[in-house]
Parts: sequence; C-alpha cells; structure tokens
Amino acid sequence: MNRIIATVAAVCAMAASPVLAQDTAVASYPPEAPYQKVSDLVKLPDFLPGIGQLYVDPATLPAGPFVAYDHNGRLVSTIYMIPISAMNADVGFDNLAAPGGNVDHVDIYYNAGHPGVAEPHEHIVLWHVPAADESSVAK
Repeated sequence: MNRIIATVAAVCAMAASPVLAQDTAVASYPPEAPYQKVSDLVKLPDFLPGIGQLYVDPATLPAGPFVAYDHNGRLVSTIYMIPISAMNADVGFDNLAAPGGNVDHVDIYYNAGHPGVAEPHEHIVLWHVPAADESSVAK
C-alpha cells in the first residue's frame, strides 16, 4: 500500500508542477517518429474505449510513455503502464515526462494485463484535457 501512496504522491507532485511544454513529435496526428501506432506493434484494436488510439516509442516499452488520441486526432493523454513487479520501495517515479504538455488531472488504475504488457500493471494516465472531455475516448 505504501508504494501506491508514494506513486500517487509523486504523480500528483508532477501534475501540480508548472505547465509542461508539449513534445513536438506528438503535436500533430499521427505523431512523428519514433512514435508508432501500438495496434501495429501488438494485437490490440486501433481504438481502445476509455483510452483512445495509442502511439509509443518502441524503445520505451513496456512502460511508455504512450500518447493517446481521440477520434478527431486530438491528443488527450499520456499513459504509463508500470508493471506491479516494478513497484517497490526502491523504485521512484519522479519527473515523469508528459509529451502531451500540460497535465489537467491524473488517474491511476490497475490492469490485469493485455497484449504488449501481459504482466499485471498500473495505468498512470496524465490527462491533457479536462475530466469532462474524457468522453471523447469513451467509445
């Protein structure tokens, strides 16, 4: 439980930091190299309800950052997928990069595993849009 509290505290501190500049590689849709469409790398649908269309630099797998776009090509979030086995007292998550720029709010939730990140892990979602706009990736 302490590792989750420490992770939440680190992410919240990062999200409360000054506005972060958007990485130019992700400013347009689709994002520039080295980002690649996740559905071209692993067996996943092009669009994941609740997440959007994901892109990642394959060199950063499995943790990411992944960048997620809505149906209109708008960047909505940056997502990290951190294996539960990596979450221990010796691991910190300071200064997580947010390629999408300003972070409006953060969600953290458990995932039992899926293609590309089969091990149980936590999704750390750095939303670049207000909570009301999360609906753009709901379906």
